[in-house]
Amino acid sequence: MDAKVDHYYIDKARVRAAFGRAAHSYDAAAILQKQVREEMLSRLDWVSLKPKTILDAGCGTGAASHALQKRYPHAQVLSLDFALAMLQKTRDRDFLARLLLQCQRLIGRKAHHVLCADIERLPLANNSIDLLWSNLAMQWCNDLDATFSEFHRVLRPQGLLMFSTFGPDTLKELRVASQSYPGVTSVSRFIDMHDIGDALIRAGFSAPVLDVERYTLTYDDVKSVMRDLKSIGAHNATDGRARGLLGRGFLQKITTSYEQFRQAGKLPATFEVVYGHAWRAQDKPKLADGLSPIAFQARAK
Repeated sequence: MDAKVDHYYIDKARVRAAFGRAAHSYDAAAILQKQVREEMLSRLDWVSLKPKTILDAGCGTGAASHALQKRYPHAQVLSLDFALAMLQKTRDRDFLARLLLQCQRLIGRKAHHVLCADIERLPLANNSIDLLWSNLAMQWCNDLDATFSEFHRVLRPQGLLMFSTFGPDTLKELRVASQSYPGVTSVSRFIDMHDIGDALIRAGFSAPVLDVERYTLTYDDVKSVMRDLKSIGAHNATDGRARGLLGRGFLQKITTSYEQFRQAGKLPATFEVVYGHAWRAQDKPKLADGLSPIAFQARAK
């Protein structure tokens, strides 16, 4: 008997290929990613942190990596992405930094490194990162618990995890407009904020703080929506996606259905963004086999 197919399971090879193809057009189309990045950077003002090592997990073309390097000039920044073409764009951003290399050496700025890897399996040592940053990348993970366990593993005690990811209302208009094809997924499934918080606790993080903001981008037509998603590599990569053409009328049906959302002459595309940060707690001291901790309370007088 065939194994049951998870229609929302992410095909990582397809995602990697899509982001690789989109690397040249990503920055011009990634309007939302820039807004979310700026919001995340502003939230760093809320915390007192002097990181020695920073990981940008799912760095894309490296815009956040360079902003973090500017904010923390004495830190070593590691830019990690599973799409090699994105990392090449990240290196291209280093051109000006290379011109300023002598100045960087004078102020003690560390080298900027790139790593081609999946954030679900980080090729990093335990307790090696002070700040783990991830902007709109975790939605491409299949196992959130495994991802947070990896983040917890590589963070040093008292290290900070700061991230953003998409919530379940993302692209809700497109999801509704494409419901004409039952059993076929048109939009990836995104995880609710409360489930993300539970996963952080399970992974061992302390004091997680999460909130949600909704952004609406507007377009003239459905083709423009699709074009933007393609330009940033945000293809549907679920196992339940259509494997080939769904017929000549597929786009027309989506276009007609999407019209129900038109307002003031524009078609909206909603993005629900979940922001979160959490601290990696201090490790509890290990006790010898057979020993158990005993808690004492002061006796009331």
